[in-house]
Amino acid sequence: MWKFLNEKNFGYVFVLPWIIGFIVFTAYPIFYSFYLSFFDVTFTATGIETYFIGIGNFHNAISTDIAFIREVGQFSIMSAVAIPLIVIIALTLALLLNHPIRARGTFRTIFFLPVIIASGPVIDKLMDMGATTIPDMGRYQFYHLIQAGDNAFFSAIIFILDNIIMLLWFSGVQILVFLAGLQKLDKEAYEAARVDGASSWEIFWKITLPSLSSLILVNIVYTTVMYAQTTLNPVIDIISDNMFNIHTGFGYSSALAWLYFLVIILIMLALLGIFVIFSRRSAKA
Repeated sequence: MWKFLNEKNFGYVFVLPWIIGFIVFTAYPIFYSFYLSFFDVTFTATGIETYFIGIGNFHNAISTDIAFIREVGQFSIMSAVAIPLIVIIALTLALLLNHPIRARGTFRTIFFLPVIIASGPVIDKLMDMGATTIPDMGRYQFYHLIQAGDNAFFSAIIFILDNIIMLLWFSGVQILVFLAGLQKLDKEAYEAARVDGASSWEIFWKITLPSLSSLILVNIVYTTVMYAQTTLNPVIDIISDNMFNIHTGFGYSSALAWLYFLVIILIMLALLGIFVIFSRRSAKA
């Protein structure tokens, strides 16, 4: 017992409560939902009755549930725009907040506050009040010109303009992660680069960005998960509505949840792959 409690194993002792909690409260519901996705689940006076239908729930979701397919497709498109943008915004703000400016701690607190206060009901109320959009954006002519564009690029620009404040609110945790990484970078490497005549732009691409590559990957994963499970996501509403629908029930909603999980994994892998390819090419340049 005491031989196990050495310095190398102290970390396992600290994460043991989380592991136990995950197995008891999270792992079982996850596997049980996967089990239910292959059944038609109904509630009766005697309890839950299940009837095995194989991949019927998955087939119905893909072939007949137009609302689910439409919202998942819209989520995929918006994720391709929002997730990289949130990470870029977080990195930019972290670089600015890492400089020795006045009231730096206050600014860090301001950018992190939305993480604490912007819960589901609060953020819904703020959206109803128009606090998450730039006021009177529609009165500008360039906005209407962009809105008239009928392709994915212009739709992405409109999405950014309509949700820029929301994207800022979603970047609080990522800013702290980048700040922690920036504060651990070797200052001697920066001094040596400046002595060799490197510009600030070259220092960023050759020293700062490669040093933060692992943290960028972490933030991409975190942002994908956070953006996928936000209460503002209509896909979550569709899954919840089907859960208590007498015609679909737990089995069908479980199938929707697993299909949605697969989409999230694919989006995450695509973004990670694009970043890895980009970082390798920039390192060779």
